[in-house]
Amino acid sequence: MNKKPYYITTAIAYTSGKPHIGNTYEIVLADSIARYKRMQGYDVRFQTGTDEHGQKIEDKAMEAGISPQEFVDKTAAEIKRIWDLMNTSYDKFIRTTDKYHEAQVQKIFKKLYDQGDIYKGEYEGMYCKPCESFFTASQLVDGKCPDCGRPVEAAKEEAYFFKMSKYAQKLIDHINTHPDFIQPESRKNEMMNNFLLAGLQDLCVSRTSFKWGIPVDFDPKHVIYVWIDALTNYITGLGYDQEGNNDPMFEKYWPADVHLIGKDILRFHTIYWPIMLMALGLPLPKQVFGHPWLLQNDGKMSKSKGNVIYADELVDFFGVDAVRYFVLHEMPFENDGVISWELMIERMNSDLANTLGNLVNRTISMSNKYFGGVVTCTGAAEPVDEELKTVAMDAVRKTGEKMDKLRVADAITEVFTLFKRCNKYIDETTPWALAKDEAKKDRLAEVLYNLTESITIGASLLAPFMPETAEKIVAQLCTSLRDEAALDTFGKYESGTKVTDNPQILFARLDVEKTMEKVNELMESKKPKEEKPEEPVMDIEPKEEITYDDFMKMQFQVGEIIACQEVKKSKKLLCSQVKIGSQVKQIVSGIKAHYSAEEMVGKKVMVLVNLKPAKLAGVLSEGMLLCAEDENGNLALMVPEKQMPSGAEIC
Repeated sequence: MNKKPYYITTAIAYTSGKPHIGNTYEIVLADSIARYKRMQGYDVRFQTGTDEHGQKIEDKAMEAGISPQEFVDKTAAEIKRIWDLMNTSYDKFIRTTDKYHEAQVQKIFKKLYDQGDIYKGEYEGMYCKPCESFFTASQLVDGKCPDCGRPVEAAKEEAYFFKMSKYAQKLIDHINTHPDFIQPESRKNEMMNNFLLAGLQDLCVSRTSFKWGIPVDFDPKHVIYVWIDALTNYITGLGYDQEGNNDPMFEKYWPADVHLIGKDILRFHTIYWPIMLMALGLPLPKQVFGHPWLLQNDGKMSKSKGNVIYADELVDFFGVDAVRYFVLHEMPFENDGVISWELMIERMNSDLANTLGNLVNRTISMSNKYFGGVVTCTGAAEPVDEELKTVAMDAVRKTGEKMDKLRVADAITEVFTLFKRCNKYIDETTPWALAKDEAKKDRLAEVLYNLTESITIGASLLAPFMPETAEKIVAQLCTSLRDEAALDTFGKYESGTKVTDNPQILFARLDVEKTMEKVNELMESKKPKEEKPEEPVMDIEPKEEITYDDFMKMQFQVGEIIACQEVKKSKKLLCSQVKIGSQVKQIVSGIKAHYSAEEMVGKKVMVLVNLKPAKLAGVLSEGMLLCAEDENGNLALMVPEKQMPSGAEIC
């Protein structure tokens, strides 16, 4: 039987830097949905990747002293490393610098131009470099970018524009007739009221002020702007060909079942992208889901605050599956989620170590203690068993219902409701008391069978969210994970199976105080170093320009002051004996108000050696000591930064 295809995508990560845990949440969320759909029997295609062009990348590469391609290669590799670390099961990792993608983007741009949807004009407005977006003055909030709140700069350049308004009504009609197209509902209302119904402006789709992008092949001074470049990854990654030679994969999986994106880029995916697809004559994705943000407990993560948390740091403390559990469980359906180290430690100790880990360990240990590890269904049932079985079957049904609506946090809660009911079942049935009565041996076996079966069902439901943990659980129960079809009834664990002799601890409890000490050390090390206050500067009246030949007439050398005394007839002058190489010169300087004769001795100084000798206050001076002077007349001798021999040339 052919499986029904299911295509899920994430936003492609911008290669400006390492993704923090808020960025990483999206790939883990998408992975849990993809894994669940596979468990339901779908033929899943899961695509993610990186967005690698733009002015911000060009600037960062220049700052790093490397080419833009080298910069994105390094950053894309780091993003992929984090995605792999988090055990995400993507089928395709696309990069917008992939040659096949670039070729198709050029073809798509040309088609839209040829059919009159793109035209050349000039853009003048306010530009936000981090968001790569233009805004009119009226769209700014307090003079700053309405999306990210950062400063904007005036920009004016020739550009190509996409006729958004041409397709606006068609998109409005589609949204009205497809109520699930934009989810959650609040996101749909925001897009309709704030953008579509307010009237769409034409969209700038090319730039000339930077070069790091895909060139417009028929007008190479332009590079194709991010919208057509990045958004088309969803079809080019499937083998879409604008000339009609599509890969069979495109015919199989398009349109996408869900584009999973952050709420901050909803406009691009629910307005710009659908209109582009309409212009290309392609069907629209079935759903665009704008998930909320995962925030630190003290607000949005920021390097400047020193509060950024990265996935690999969390994994070092808690392990991969624990981190997956945190980010999925703590994110509400519509509102922003909050993550904190204290909360993660609490979840580790209560939910994972106690509710789940202790349940599995106790059940296996009791089977080993009372029956040599053999789990047997005896049929010695009591009414309390039915409640446990009902909760187990409800967990299967309710988890499926929640996942169909992409309510992932709620789905995980349903799974843990089953684990909590198992712990309560142990308290109700008191296996340790049953073990004292030989006549109740069959009843004890039935209790342990019901627990083992319930845990197997729970582990199977948990697998999309915590895949390694689920595998560890069923491995210790000497069984295998079940797909949704095999979770239709209670009692499929094979009677007579022997569990492991040596149950392993799934999650160890953490010492809160010691863990927080390590956390505080980590976070303190990431706080930006306090910048020194900017030193004052001063400008002086410029002198007449000299030529290089003029400069070369002056001879500067390092000298060492070997003796110094005051000039008796002067209040300002000191007379220094300065050793320069093998000779000694006498130099008179007006620095008595700033240096004593005693402190001058032993200093290495910079000397203008070939200055014509002159008498000052009746004393011969054979050169000049170089000094700096501030606006208040304070002087400082210019000295070599490093140890230099007397006589060294200053050039």
